[in-house]
This record gives sequence, structure tokens and C-alpha cells, in this order.
Amino acid sequence: MKVKIRKGDTVEVISGRLEDKGKRGEVINVIHDDRRIVVQGVNIRTKHQKQVQTGANRQMNPGRIQLEATVDISNVMLVCPKCSETTRVSVQRDETGAHRVCKNCEATID
Repeated sequence: MKVKIRKGDTVEVISGRLEDKGKRGEVINVIHDDRRIVVQGVNIRTKHQKQVQTGANRQMNPGRIQLEATVDISNVMLVCPKCSETTRVSVQRDETGAHRVCKNCEATID
């Protein structure tokens, strides 16, 4: 099944963890094979990083690093840039190519 969400789109979390539900953010990365995406500011995880010495006396900074984990694509919904509401997306084809279209206001999303 083709993914209709692209990098740079604004999405809203519609299901999942309670603290993330209802949050909006920009898509940072799309992983097509696993049908997962990374959304800015959503599903924050803390990674504990050890101090590691590499060559030439360079050291990696130890500590806790916060980063965004992936979210399943079915847990988010695209936000239309024109009407700023969550919407489903249809694809319309014409002589110039395929375009994503908002089902609410019928605006082209690109």
C-alpha cells in the first residue's frame, strides 16, 4: 500500500500514548518498508549514552540524549495546510502528474 504522507508534512497524532495524542508536528523521516514515520516532538525517548574514547583523543559526550522514536503511520493523520484540519487524502491525476488532494476543502497538498 502506498504511503500518502511525505517528509515535511504536518501531521497530528490521533491514537497511541496519551501524552502524545493530539500533538501536531512535522514529519522528519518516513520509513516506507515498515510503514513508520518520525515526527518532531512526538514519542520522545531517552537514550543513555556511555562515554566512548575514539582515536586521536576524541571523546563522545556521555549523558542522556532525548530523541524522537518512530510512530506507526496509522496512528497519525495529515493536516491540510489550507484548512488546518486533519484530513484524508485522495490522489488526482492529470497531464502534469499526480497530486494529493484534501478531502475536506479539495485543496492541492504539495
